[in-house]
Amino acid sequence: MAHSYPLSLAWTGNTLDGSYNRNATVSNAGKHPLAVSSAPEYAGDASRWNPEDLLGSALATCHMLTFLALCAKAKVEVVGYEDHAEAVLDTVDKVTRITQVRLRPVIRVTRGTSMAKVVELFEKAHKYCFVANSVTCEAVMEPRVVEV
Repeated sequence: MAHSYPLSLAWTGNTLDGSYNRNATVSNAGKHPLAVSSAPEYAGDASRWNPEDLLGSALATCHMLTFLALCAKAKVEVVGYEDHAEAVLDTVDKVTRITQVRLRPVIRVTRGTSMAKVVELFEKAHKYCFVANSVTCEAVMEPRVVEV
């Protein structure tokens, strides 16, 4: 069963101006608009989300949600999750692309939880993550499991 997720992207400016504005707005009915731009290295606004940020955050969020769903199904109690993800933009064979997204979450579990089971479910989540299955970049997973 296919699902569709429409959005609108709006920009105004003049590309004949050498320092044209890269700022735009992504919107979707019922959601807060998202201020976007290019990365600062490409004359964008550092205070706005850029495509590299969004790709990294999409993968990190999808992986977390998939992991949490697997934990709920397996009755593994997770009480906190904080990721410090990083998308890596690089040029390989004259093509610039996101080559890697690193996921470095701190996963908080209750005392007595099997650390091995948590890591197993974290790694299994990659197989079922919609975004990870949609991109060609490498996903490097470096979880740290902490009992609370």
